[in-house]
Amino acid sequence: MHVPPIVLDRGSGRPLSVQLADALRTAAAGGVLRPGDRLPSTRELAVALQVSRTVTSAAYDQLLAEGWAAGRRGAGTFVVGSAPGGPTVPAPRPPSRSPAPASVDLRAGSPCLEVLDRAAWRRAWRAAGDVAPDAGPEPAGDTGFQLAVTEHLLRHRGLPADPSDVLATAGTSAAVAEVARVLRRGSRVGIEDPGYQRAAGALRAAGIEVVPCPVDDDGLVVEALPADLTAVYCTPAHQFPLGRRLSAARRVALVARARAEGWWVLEDDYDGELRYDVAPLPLLAALGPDVVVHLGTSSKVVSPTLGTGWLVAPASLRAELVAARTATGTRPARAGQRVLAALAASGDLSRHLRRLRRELAERRGLVLHALRAAGVPVTGDPAGAHVLVPLPDRATEEVVVAAAAAAGISVDALARHLAGPGPHRPTAGLVLGFAAPARADLVRVLPVLGGVLREALDRA
Repeated sequence: MHVPPIVLDRGSGRPLSVQLADALRTAAAGGVLRPGDRLPSTRELAVALQVSRTVTSAAYDQLLAEGWAAGRRGAGTFVVGSAPGGPTVPAPRPPSRSPAPASVDLRAGSPCLEVLDRAAWRRAWRAAGDVAPDAGPEPAGDTGFQLAVTEHLLRHRGLPADPSDVLATAGTSAAVAEVARVLRRGSRVGIEDPGYQRAAGALRAAGIEVVPCPVDDDGLVVEALPADLTAVYCTPAHQFPLGRRLSAARRVALVARARAEGWWVLEDDYDGELRYDVAPLPLLAALGPDVVVHLGTSSKVVSPTLGTGWLVAPASLRAELVAARTATGTRPARAGQRVLAALAASGDLSRHLRRLRRELAERRGLVLHALRAAGVPVTGDPAGAHVLVPLPDRATEEVVVAAAAAAGISVDALARHLAGPGPHRPTAGLVLGFAAPARADLVRVLPVLGGVLREALDRA
């Protein structure tokens, strides 16, 4: 058994398993490791290199897949020589240049996975796997999930509900699409503008006419809504993308108009659990349970891996949705539901939310400090995982997006969230997310982004 000297750079951005596979491959190609040499076991190599066995196993799996090594049952893993059909010596690399900066994603919409307790994540998946497989479909959703959502809504959103009131969904966009399919084809649905374009796309795909409706610093402008609507879609807790909450007066007015004119109100509470100053205003579903369809999701507070959300609606609409699922055989997968239920039952979900609120509140503070130090205005409520940086015009917006990309920073233009013509406030800006990157990357790029914005604003 022979192993060449291997040095792993733990400060590199490249995974340790990739570095290890590269080192062993280079040793085999260069003759340091010869055909027939037995490699140490993954456990022995992990101990020698002081890494986890996951690292060594992943490296060996890669070499086995490429043909540089072969496994013999009961004997171990052996060097083959060179990959089948491949060169014995790695091809020379072109002259080195300064590498392009790794992109840091500051677009809104991704969760903060850095604070997710991976041990809790694994426990929840194991607990979900301990449940017996389903013998048949359950259109409404897993009963454990319905109970977990009921408790979650009461504890974190102040909404009393019965488990039977809850339908599992595949997320808020999927829920909007389901509701749209039970509406009369050609119905008109009002949607905030600027607003969430996936919801608009789900409505249009179902044959619904989307009616852009203005928003301002107090949220959706209720008095500007046309009278001939079937439903209104809105994000009252944290308007996307402007980051404001719907005022109390407008909440009352919206529910009153919905009752008087026969609308459904689709309340997308995509990140309502995340507020850092005061308790959120009461949900629209609490004010108007007879006309409001409440939509929630685990994607922003845990991970889109679960593919799980929930819907709380009046009994008549729930019955239509369940009937449509039964007739078409469509329903959300139950695996993610059971994982979320396991997270909730163990208390790990509540602990995660506490960590998440603390981390995102601190990240928001970092964003405000860095950009305001550069003289850049920032707007939006102390909530959620994004802020808005208003810009004077579309030309400046395009310049900033391009300059940020050149600096290795992905940012999101407000223009992408505008649905229709007409006056809006503001019409240009950055929808700046701060949940996705590692905190160290966020701290590193914020001064760079501040400089990009300051230069563009000075030119404007």
